[in-house]
Amino acid sequence: MSDVGESSWRQAEEHDGTESEEVHASVWGARDPALTVPQGLWTAHHEPTRKRLVLHVDLNNTILVSDAVTCQGTLAALDYFLTTVTWGKKNKHGTWEWLSDSPSLLPPCSEAVSYYSQFGRIPGFTSGAGRRFRKVLDEHLDLLCWPDGVKADRDLSVKGEDGRLYHWILPSFFQLLRDLSQEGREFAILFRTFGTDLPRVLKAVSRALDGAHPLFPDLPQLKLSVAVTPGKIRCSKKGIVLNRAEERVSSRDGERGLYEYFSSVQGLGGFQDHYDWWVANSFSIRGGKPMWVDPFDKHVQHIFIDDNIRQNDEDTIVNPKVFLDPGGSDTRIACTAELYDIALIQTDLLQAISDPSYFTQRVHICLENYEKNVQQGAT
Repeated sequence: MSDVGESSWRQAEEHDGTESEEVHASVWGARDPALTVPQGLWTAHHEPTRKRLVLHVDLNNTILVSDAVTCQGTLAALDYFLTTVTWGKKNKHGTWEWLSDSPSLLPPCSEAVSYYSQFGRIPGFTSGAGRRFRKVLDEHLDLLCWPDGVKADRDLSVKGEDGRLYHWILPSFFQLLRDLSQEGREFAILFRTFGTDLPRVLKAVSRALDGAHPLFPDLPQLKLSVAVTPGKIRCSKKGIVLNRAEERVSSRDGERGLYEYFSSVQGLGGFQDHYDWWVANSFSIRGGKPMWVDPFDKHVQHIFIDDNIRQNDEDTIVNPKVFLDPGGSDTRIACTAELYDIALIQTDLLQAISDPSYFTQRVHICLENYEKNVQQGAT
């Protein structure tokens, strides 16, 4: 790892939703800067509690800078990510012009579109049209480098297209595990991916928790377990079915059962979500990875972390299903903007690479915003 990168880490030691969609009144209230909850939804006796956290975490371009499905190595994956966070527009002559020299998750102005949205997946972006962002690519590749003098690890390091060794799983993810444990917070991690990397990730994380990671030799002290058998989530017009080993839960028995299943998981595990269903729904919120949110639950909070979470419900990857009543089974699909930075985190991959505490900070922001909404709703 470069001196800067290694130093920073050392220092950091159905119901199918169809009926529910007809209910338009937001549990959280209309999306505005205050993100208020409708008055009276929460009782005045509600007091902040330290909730159990269940974090649903994407893999590719969230904690992995690679993609087995598209055969992208570290350089290609990071180069591709930059096409999704760099912004411009076509001028009146039909020529592309840049509207920002700095990558950002959100467009710098209303007329801006990402390079990816305009041109699709273009290999070698920073060697061609996006050459102005080559320095950003190089700086973050340096930060991703495996520590100098440390032997390659078959599960935790990966050789890039340039021959250098890189971290396969972002160190900021392991820092999150360490931070949450040091806070004394009860939590579980569920990897949620459309891809094929899940079995390998579960194995690698298990080895890291056994003490194999050179930057985090203390992880065994966290005493976290890993369910190495991946599960599957499959969606259809009839409902949602979850399978893992001998476990099977279906929304045909009510969506509350799926919420309770996810709320009770222990340690770390993962599920492959239903990519074909997302495609069939035109990559919209309706076909996204399902997550259930219960604003009446005082004991458990669910947060989803994914780079493809976007505040455009026709182009986003998580389907947040919010319960309408305490203990009930009826849900509605919440728009992404309504839960953004409350239950949904759009991964900034560049920050996740450069800032060891990135994931921890984003989770804390969600916890704080959630509680603010609860308190505002009780006044």
